[in-house]
Amino acid sequence: MGMGSNSNKGSGRVTMSEINVTPMVDVMLVLLIIFMVTAPLIQQGVKVNLPEARAAAVEASDKKLVLSIDAQRRVYLGEAEVLMAELEKKLATNAKAQADKELYLHADRDVPYGVVVDVMAAAQRAGITNVGMITDPSAGGRASASSKGKKEARR
Repeated sequence: MGMGSNSNKGSGRVTMSEINVTPMVDVMLVLLIIFMVTAPLIQQGVKVNLPEARAAAVEASDKKLVLSIDAQRRVYLGEAEVLMAELEKKLATNAKAQADKELYLHADRDVPYGVVVDVMAAAQRAGITNVGMITDPSAGGRASASSKGKKEARR
């Protein structure tokens, strides 16, 4: 009838001093899968670095691909006019655009914002990842007659 330390011998129970990590590994794998699925979804959208009024000019070491939109909403790829419906196809088949993945957008001040967004979206669908904006180097005011010929690319 003594109360000794060997009272567990008769019941056959032994205490475990190890932690079961299987449920923790299961939870970690589920979280990993969730993050792997949601991470690409976070990066959706048109990414454009809008220029600041006093940004430094980008040095143009070689000929860059310029997409222009005039006040009448006509779109030009270089010097050639392109219909808006054909823009994505033209950019996707343009060797320079696909090699550089870069495009400079030169839009008239009076073009509605929605038209510019449509052009940028078409460029993104065509695989262009970097879109630069060409601005007038004057400090945010109306361009003077002498500075209209001195357009500089801004990023």
